[in-house]
Amino acid sequence: MPARSDVWPLRIVYGVTGEGMGHATRSRVIIEHLLNRGHHVRVVVSGRAHAFLTERLKQSPELSIHEISGLTLTYVDNRVDRSRSLLRNLKHAPKGVRANLKVYRRVAESNFAPHAVFSDFESWAALYATNHFLPVVSIDNMQVINRCHHESALLGGGSFDQRLAKLAVMAKIPGAFHYLVTSFFFPPVSKKRTTLVPPILRPEILAAKREPGNHILVYQTSDTNHELVERLKQMPYEFRFYGMRRDENLGNVLLKNFSEQAFVDDLRTARAVIAGGGFTLMSEAVTLGVPMLSIPVERQFEQVLNARYLDKLGYGKIAETLDSATISAFLANLSSYAKNLESYPRQDNSMMLGCVDELVERIAHGKKRPARLKSPNMGHWEGEE
Repeated sequence: MPARSDVWPLRIVYGVTGEGMGHATRSRVIIEHLLNRGHHVRVVVSGRAHAFLTERLKQSPELSIHEISGLTLTYVDNRVDRSRSLLRNLKHAPKGVRANLKVYRRVAESNFAPHAVFSDFESWAALYATNHFLPVVSIDNMQVINRCHHESALLGGGSFDQRLAKLAVMAKIPGAFHYLVTSFFFPPVSKKRTTLVPPILRPEILAAKREPGNHILVYQTSDTNHELVERLKQMPYEFRFYGMRRDENLGNVLLKNFSEQAFVDDLRTARAVIAGGGFTLMSEAVTLGVPMLSIPVERQFEQVLNARYLDKLGYGKIAETLDSATISAFLANLSSYAKNLESYPRQDNSMMLGCVDELVERIAHGKKRPARLKSPNMGHWEGEE
């Protein structure tokens, strides 16, 4: 357990978006660190992340967790359906706004009186901070789209999806005290108050030992991609498939309902991974040295960018569609990907946690927003203050 901070305990509101479980798993690490340092934390969280954090952090007396309503995405096969997503969010908006206002009043009108807000791509917490003139520490991987420089080829020539994603990220957490950006690739930082750090790894991944086996781990965010299951059944490989939300043995395809420990075991022993372009699984695969075939969700530019960097660095392969030829070609190059993965600069969470502690100390002593941090990191803004 980390030593308790010599900074007087801060009261912190921590916002976590519920779209994708990666936000919850990494926020758990930071929240536990803040609690171990003696700070008091109130978490506002939406979606499945609420149940996850409630279960993982239930033994923490200096913590309270409040459920809020957040935006959700609707998927069809491996594509974001923008129309359905918009209609679904509009339908639930009135109820969600009422619920969020209740939570807002519960935090604002209590005696908690926070000193700072942390946000993992969560707008409620950022809005609360703006209305109460509080410093915001942004911790997520999404800001790499907006606050770093990328080669034109990686951006796809400035596509509509890229421009839309950048605008959305810019609007999400504007004017933060500092941006801690997690990444397994480290492009030049283009904006001040931005620090690149390695991915935040949950304890189960840090403890995992790589022991390659014969199976291929397949993970899909959506449970509607039934064609993929049928396609895999026709191939001469063993697949362990997560995402269909049920347990079923289909011969060479084993459907598995999600279990955190089982998933980590299947990941560390996998011959390779086939999944979308989600940051958390990709960064865990890279950390453990597991080659990955990435098929990013269509219209999700963040996933596309992750996958393009994975491909560029030689840690795996990006593909637009998944067919037998693509899988076979990917598996034929596993030795090359594995060799490239040996050069990845593996880190534990100490670099990120050091940056968090420095920011907390600056906030506690009323210091100005830092253009760069003194703590060791993987990339920071090099411009003039």
